[in-house]
Amino acid sequence: MAGNAIEIRQLRKSYQIRQAQVRQTYRTLREDLVQWVRHPLSRRQGGTKKEFFWALDDISVEIRQGDTVGIIGRNGAGKSTLLKVLSRITSPTSGEVTLYGRVGSLLEVGTGFHPELTGRENIFLNGSIMGMRRREVIGCLDEIVDFAGIEQFLDTPVKRYSSGMYVRLAFAVAAHLSAEILLIDEVLAVGDAGFQKKVLGKVEGISRQGRTVLFVSHQMGHIAALCQRCLLIEGGRLTKDGPPQAVIDAYLATLQEVQETSLRDRRDRQGTGRIRAVDVWLEDAGGNRAEHFFSGDQLTIALEYELAGGERLDNVLVSFGIQNSYGLWVTDLASHLVKGNLSLGPHPGRVACTIPRLPLNSGIFTFNTMLRAGDSGYEIYDAVQNAGTFSVEPGDFYRSGTVPSGPILLNIDHHWHVAERSGK
Repeated sequence: MAGNAIEIRQLRKSYQIRQAQVRQTYRTLREDLVQWVRHPLSRRQGGTKKEFFWALDDISVEIRQGDTVGIIGRNGAGKSTLLKVLSRITSPTSGEVTLYGRVGSLLEVGTGFHPELTGRENIFLNGSIMGMRRREVIGCLDEIVDFAGIEQFLDTPVKRYSSGMYVRLAFAVAAHLSAEILLIDEVLAVGDAGFQKKVLGKVEGISRQGRTVLFVSHQMGHIAALCQRCLLIEGGRLTKDGPPQAVIDAYLATLQEVQETSLRDRRDRQGTGRIRAVDVWLEDAGGNRAEHFFSGDQLTIALEYELAGGERLDNVLVSFGIQNSYGLWVTDLASHLVKGNLSLGPHPGRVACTIPRLPLNSGIFTFNTMLRAGDSGYEIYDAVQNAGTFSVEPGDFYRSGTVPSGPILLNIDHHWHVAERSGK
């Protein structure tokens, strides 16, 4: 009978986020003089105290050898922090973690790679870090290179790799080197569709080999298909642990509660804040706010924004990513694909994207908002997942008087032609 691969006991991790000012009701002259000498700019502002953020708060869980376990939750919930602690990238504030076996991890792009070294050299470096002998790495080198598809660039410094090449090589190294425990973060979303399919197949194969996989993803379909067990983390705490579908349903219910908070007040967001989305809503063909649509209807997603610095920003890419209720991507509505990058500001304004004929057939859908730099694409100004929800009912999409039936996700315009062969 298989034992445990991972044992976590009362794990906590905190970060100091700022120095909070404290007003004192009574101070002596001596205390004022000491404060003035040490902190001259704050001599009238009272003392200070440290403020901490608990990224992980009292998590205890055991994971069996050979299990594939999904970890889900909103941005900032603590999922990536948990994997970083398990990878020994960061140390816990308190509690303990026991790992039975070598750990391979794919977390942030480039983690564990030295940018000045070539792909080949980084493969051997990672193997050495994991305690593998050189001949062991040589034994799986060809398989790693073939899986990553980087043979032409194997002896090129990885600092010249694209993000996709980085991820392909990083996953290939983590999956093929002899690690009993594999930790995978959402960074896999950087890969293309073909690589995604290879990754999912590899994860299934790893699980059948009796190796343990922890898989962080916002793709609920992947979690349901690959995992035997799922953990839901909210606010640094483990709130649900069980079969994937039950945990996914609980998570989706919490998303509805989050969406009831105004976008301006949402804290589960990413980005530098140079531009902030402060409100988002949907409109029907008449310009009225709506949440329920029929297939074939006109739908507009409107976003209100504010600029932090009061300056005009050019080359801004705005996008709305639409997902179904299982977290599977349906499409990404991105400004650069149709109109090019936008110029926004300096005053608050609105940007809107209109779908003339909604091709979705039926279901409940969520959408994310993202504003980022259009020139490089790497600087995210503001990004909020699950910013809004809308429902779609089957409608007369084809304008034929017939409403499609059955479990159809998309309606697609198409035409039919019939041609008869002339008889001899």
